[in-house]
Amino acid sequence: MEWAWPFGGKEGCFSERGAPVLSLLLYLCSAWGAVMSSILPFTPPIVKRLLGWKKGEQNGQEEKWCEKAVKSLVKKLKKSGQLDELEKALTTQSISTKCITIPRKETFSDDESFQQTCILCANPSTSPHVSRTANALCTRSLDGRLQVSHRKGLPHVIYCRLWRWPDLHSHHELRAMEVCEYAFNMKKDEVCVNPYHYQRVETPVLPPVLVPRNTEIPAEFPSLDDYSHSIPENTNFPAGIEPQINYIPETPPPGYLSEDGETSDQMNHSIDTGSPNLSPNSMSPAHSNMDLQPVTYCEPAFWCSISYYELNQRVGETFHASQPSMTVDGFTDPSNSERFCLGLLSNVNRNAAVEMTRRHIGRGVRLYYIGGEVFAECLSDNAIFVQSPNCNQRYGWHPATVCKIPPGCNLKIFNNQEFAALLAQSVNQGFEAVYQLTRMCTIRMSFVKGWGAEYRRQTVTSTPCWIELHLNGPLQWLDKVLTQMGSPSIRCSSVS
Repeated sequence: MEWAWPFGGKEGCFSERGAPVLSLLLYLCSAWGAVMSSILPFTPPIVKRLLGWKKGEQNGQEEKWCEKAVKSLVKKLKKSGQLDELEKALTTQSISTKCITIPRKETFSDDESFQQTCILCANPSTSPHVSRTANALCTRSLDGRLQVSHRKGLPHVIYCRLWRWPDLHSHHELRAMEVCEYAFNMKKDEVCVNPYHYQRVETPVLPPVLVPRNTEIPAEFPSLDDYSHSIPENTNFPAGIEPQINYIPETPPPGYLSEDGETSDQMNHSIDTGSPNLSPNSMSPAHSNMDLQPVTYCEPAFWCSISYYELNQRVGETFHASQPSMTVDGFTDPSNSERFCLGLLSNVNRNAAVEMTRRHIGRGVRLYYIGGEVFAECLSDNAIFVQSPNCNQRYGWHPATVCKIPPGCNLKIFNNQEFAALLAQSVNQGFEAVYQLTRMCTIRMSFVKGWGAEYRRQTVTSTPCWIELHLNGPLQWLDKVLTQMGSPSIRCSSVS
């Protein structure tokens, strides 16, 4: 009996008749390898050790993402020989460890990888910043974000969240330590991801306001200054900002991008006019002998409430924000505590102009409430327009001024410490002065279309799509102070 070679032909040769059999064997081998790798995934020992220092509990999907993030970092640090330093930082938990750096930006060899890095556009395929030339980089659209398994984030935020603060939301919550030579805000070619070279920004404790004790609750309140019938002035962010004092924080939000792609130093920093001295308010001589009651600030469960309007009609239910970082966008997620999706809302009275504007809201605006400050960041491809009395007072503008925020820019629209100082000062001026501060706790914001003296729409109710924010913490604080103060000095009657 002759031996038959399974693939046909002579021993050691493959005939055309045996080719399908060989292909089948190769396929089965690769499939078996894939099955075994999924059943017994290989995790290098160094990755296992680093994952052992992870903080917080995650579900299965989140665990896999964390492992991929660590593997990505290990791969980068192997090339630069910094793995030992990372282990040392995690085991000692000391700020005296060295900076652990990775490249801030990377060069991609294809359009697809590049498009995924464009931060200015929700839909990269339609981005005006995307070059169709291979290896071309759009410098103004790269902010150094790291992509791990289809999720993008700033590298120092990713690894600080992984190894120190699982509830970290944004880079606004981090401040670099003085020892860090490659902090994110330094804009160097390398960025430090040592989680112990950053500290969490703490919310400052607001001192109580001393209010004369009064048990009488007013039946009526004085009227607020009404700017709704006046034509508000307009200003452009950041050109109209000329602060008296420039305050440069350790980790400023992403700044204004100039036309040539360079970040303007003046606008890249959050600008502040300096916080007033926040000691408990000193009362006037008339109040010095009164029984004073301290009224403290309490942080509410929902830091703001947001209502959506189309022209002069309110649409949908009020959104109550519990997360320190949330977005208002034009999409349709029905149950996300970090998103108020306007695309879900219906309105039988909606006209063509409103419909067209809604289509251009896109990613909308991101609102941050961190360290007692509120920031608005324009994520849309179109500008947003903000009317914030607190912000306007900071820069010496008219209280009703409307500020245009271009795409990719952000503006501090409220500061609790500034409000606390105003409240303490207003208590000395009487009930009416305190009540006037109510309007400072309301912020109006329109999408795509602006309003004011430079626009044909002169009131916010003339804009197709806009929102109104009520800051719950300051409003509740005002309520307690007004209740304690009693009633205004000028009585209001049916014949007054």
